[in-house]
Amino acid sequence: MFRIRSTITPSFLEAVLITCMIIALMAVCIVQFDAVPHMPVLLAILLLITYGLFKRVPFKKLEEGLIEGSKAGLGAIFIFFFIGILISSWMMGGTIPTLIYLGFQFITPHFFYAIVFLITCIVGLSIGSSLTTVATVGVAFIGMASAMDISLAITAGAIVSGAFFGDKMSPLSDTTNLASAIVQVDLFEHIRNMGWTTIPAFFISLIGYGILSPNKDIQNFDEINAFQEGLLQSGLVHWYTLLPIVLLFILSIKKVPAIIALALTSIAAICISYFFQYTPFEEVLNILFTGYTSSIGIEAVDSLLTRGGMNSMMFTIGLVILALSMGGLLFTLGIVQSLLAKVESLLKSVGAVITAAAFTGIGVNTLIGEQYLSILLTGESFQSQFKKVGLANKNLARVMEDAGTVVNPLVPWSVCGIFITNVLAVSTIDYLPFTFFCLLSPVLTILFGLTGKTLTYIK
Repeated sequence: MFRIRSTITPSFLEAVLITCMIIALMAVCIVQFDAVPHMPVLLAILLLITYGLFKRVPFKKLEEGLIEGSKAGLGAIFIFFFIGILISSWMMGGTIPTLIYLGFQFITPHFFYAIVFLITCIVGLSIGSSLTTVATVGVAFIGMASAMDISLAITAGAIVSGAFFGDKMSPLSDTTNLASAIVQVDLFEHIRNMGWTTIPAFFISLIGYGILSPNKDIQNFDEINAFQEGLLQSGLVHWYTLLPIVLLFILSIKKVPAIIALALTSIAAICISYFFQYTPFEEVLNILFTGYTSSIGIEAVDSLLTRGGMNSMMFTIGLVILALSMGGLLFTLGIVQSLLAKVESLLKSVGAVITAAAFTGIGVNTLIGEQYLSILLTGESFQSQFKKVGLANKNLARVMEDAGTVVNPLVPWSVCGIFITNVLAVSTIDYLPFTFFCLLSPVLTILFGLTGKTLTYIK
């Protein structure tokens, strides 16, 4: 049974009508009016409350649905606070700047697209944000490709693939933490389990970009050199700043809980900043809340390094609470149950359940254009179905990311699609065929589901 019981049983047509109204509301607000996703979600909540009152559901029950829905995200919310702290501590301690600097060392005249993919993977893993990666180093690579007169579409595809590899696999990523928290799977166990689909997709993509890379010599490295020079000017690039990464790796192998691992590695970075960068302790506390601010004077580098802090996570936390509350109402009003009941007879096998979950994630991304809702609704809707066929929740968490997180940039009217098109000046349709990693991830997760490979069953 679903975690939240329904108070009414709407007809299938009613459920479809309400769902279509929510989709239309989200699409118009995000695409037409360029609204932040919080507002259409809040309007959808009001729409559901109105529907519930019309169906004579007591407001107390609706309120309980809102609260019960939001409870599912409390674990993720606490982790988000520690992510904000970790990012700011790794910035001021030099861990992230050093990782990015080392990534740029791989740039060579040949295999340009493959190198772009590799470096955006490293930067994405380092900062846990796909859009920040695209807006900083991605812009630099697009500038280089334009100056060298090579394909902007393939370059953009490599940038997006690498950025979303990092967004999917980084312990700093909000989507990665959200997916693990929704289905109550340990963060590092979730990341390890994603490796079954992510590693093959990574190597296939790398080979593909290597084959497509131009053979001619590349001369213009001014923008990359400027990035490296700016990172060195920060005074944060040192070998010992990588110690928190080593600690995080050890703690993940030891299966230490995510919050404890994030706290310990943050403390390690703070100690490096305090004893080696001589950052005053009162300034450390302020940075941990408000985030690290870079003032090197090179706009692209400052934009990349200025981030983190507990306060930076409020946007994500607000959206998660609203989206989960909306999900709680959808279950309370029986809308999700009514929709799934129509296809439940088809969800008898492991392959069918995984395929249905994957297409749900893709469908929410395509229809609504919001990756958080794709992760949230897929996770909440399919937990019982996965349990019925004996699958552990970490399989669902993997599907949520493979068909949710990485699909959003492929939708022209999605939040990520619109942002990337505006930043890189390359249309979604143009770069879509070359986002090998993003295209392979949902295919592999469905393929493994149908074959039964790499799946974990309930013991």
